[in-house]
Amino acid sequence: MKNISRRSFVNKFSIGVGSAAVISTIPSFMVPLNESPLLYYGKKLNVAICGLGNYAEAIANGLQSTQYCSLSGIVTGTLSKAQAWKTKYNIPEKNIYNYTNFDDIINNKNIDLVYITLPNGMHKEFTIRAAKAGKHVITEKPMATSPQDCREMIKACNDASVQLAVGYRLHYEPTHLEIKRLGQDKVFGQVRYIEAALGYKTYDMTKPAQSVDFSGHAEWRLNQKLSGGGPLMDLGIYCIQASRYVLGEEPVAVTAQFGHVNDAKRFAQVEESISWQMHFPSGAMASCNTSVGFNADRFYASADEGSFELSPALSFGPFKGKTSNGEINFPVINQQQTQLDGICSVILENKPLPKHITGEEGLKDLTIIAAIYEAAQTGHNIII
Repeated sequence: MKNISRRSFVNKFSIGVGSAAVISTIPSFMVPLNESPLLYYGKKLNVAICGLGNYAEAIANGLQSTQYCSLSGIVTGTLSKAQAWKTKYNIPEKNIYNYTNFDDIINNKNIDLVYITLPNGMHKEFTIRAAKAGKHVITEKPMATSPQDCREMIKACNDASVQLAVGYRLHYEPTHLEIKRLGQDKVFGQVRYIEAALGYKTYDMTKPAQSVDFSGHAEWRLNQKLSGGGPLMDLGIYCIQASRYVLGEEPVAVTAQFGHVNDAKRFAQVEESISWQMHFPSGAMASCNTSVGFNADRFYASADEGSFELSPALSFGPFKGKTSNGEINFPVINQQQTQLDGICSVILENKPLPKHITGEEGLKDLTIIAAIYEAAQTGHNIII
């Protein structure tokens, strides 16, 4: 994946619906340093990654080309990983922590922000510990495993006067910025119906649910305590997010149904598949599906005067799409790099983060997820 600058974005951009409007609003974090209006010119935030699983590698890769932050520390419970990352990324011994001595990070002025990539059930604990240490926090999605945990995380960060972000990478991805614009600006009129699906049949769930391993392997996702749920938590959240930001509305009610279970023993604690329907104030409805039993990666929106869609849509791309008027075609970016620069540039300017990536946004998603599970379990229409 390649980096993106303001010039390359404009020069390589392929014309889609209303492309000029997108070009004219390129965020400041996509502007090269020598053109940036940042108050802290040349300054970078020092980031420590907490939890060195599979996605941590993608974050570390993105940090190799960021303008406003750098990889400076790690937190892991595995000694062999600590040594490998220390060598690979030239991390000082003083910036390497484990889960027991993590609180000592309060004394480390060379760490400004902690990026938490641990299993979902550990997000709350380490967000609160990082906040108490005076560090800004980015936590991967889902933000936590319950709305109450989200509220406690928000309070801890507010009390410590640090900023809390959730790793919503697609809020910085140009294709998704475009479908957000198409929906919210009603380019094709009011969106009335959305279909969104994300599923991976090849998900690695080859180990038993009782196995607890923070290395990033998928077995922890089968453990209710660590995951908070099945694919709805991990994959379905993208369907929820896309529906919400395309409409610019919050759902007022949900219905839901658990899908077929192919392996009852393996999926004793969490669902294998789930379908749900979200109803919005405008009258729009979103029909969504997620699973680790089948492959799916699609988004479709039908509006009064046309439609737009993506496939692939909600994964890591590269995204492909079309509208009633033609193709949606944007440059491929490094999603982690762009997200990190977007968040860290705002923190460096001592400004509040955009609401759509904060803890409050994470709380909204978990509130909806809790309602979906309740609807599937009871068979009732759940008012949010």
